[in-house]
Amino acid sequence: MYRKDKSADLALTSYELLKVSSLAFSHKKFIPYRYTCDGSNVNPPILIEHIPEHTKDLALIMEDMDNFSGRWVVWNIPVPTNQTSFLIEENTIPGVQGLTDFGTSNYSGPCCSKAIHRYIFTLYALDKKLDLPPSTTKDQLEIAIQPHIIGLGELIGVYQRNMWAK
Repeated sequence: MYRKDKSADLALTSYELLKVSSLAFSHKKFIPYRYTCDGSNVNPPILIEHIPEHTKDLALIMEDMDNFSGRWVVWNIPVPTNQTSFLIEENTIPGVQGLTDFGTSNYSGPCCSKAIHRYIFTLYALDKKLDLPPSTTKDQLEIAIQPHIIGLGELIGVYQRNMWAK
């Protein structure tokens, strides 16, 4: 199955575009081993720029675009007042973590078969802080944020599991 990039729909919305990048890998390039299940399985650093002025919080969903699995679900990522950029540091819990599609509440890095998979980090600028339980799933978060999105951006990385990984 193929899932198109969310950015294809951005032109049809009134959201402001966030610039999302990583200090560890470039857009549509390979995610370093360290940030995968074969490495240290820690989240990569994510830089969010062009955050809208009235942003109250950020939400982040990382998913495997090739099997539709939610691998990291985070909301209530605070943005310091009057900042238009924010760095989610490597190996941190930047906000409230919800449940992944694997039933865990932590970052689950790329861990695909030997085929190349695409992983998308979607960042949402929200006009309010969310009051959701930690048992919130990716699908539930997507529904909850819909009326509050004022900005959106994405970063895509790819990974192919090392066939010799243990």
